[in-house]
Amino acid sequence: MLLYSIIMFLVAAIFTVLSIAIYRGKTDLIHDYHQTKVKDKAAYGKAFGKAMFVITAAILLSGIIGLIEILELLAVAVLIIGLIIGFVCIAAVQKKFNNGIF
Repeated sequence: MLLYSIIMFLVAAIFTVLSIAIYRGKTDLIHDYHQTKVKDKAAYGKAFGKAMFVITAAILLSGIIGLIEILELLAVAVLIIGLIIGFVCIAAVQKKFNNGIF
């Protein structure tokens, strides 16, 4: 599981950079299709960045748990549950700012 943890840490680092960039207003990292009806791009970027931080935290926590050899299944469960929560948060942001998911 050491390789799993290393991969999770690398992915978490990438998602952290993306989350910070989006939070600071670089909404062009999000596909234009998902921003067609967005009026307040700054608030949208902050909300979307926070939702991305949820995904980042899940990935990081899964990598940390993966370092403990007897908790491998828990690491995967944390990753899946965290991703689901993160995607629900992104869907909520999309619904609020774009008047729908798509």
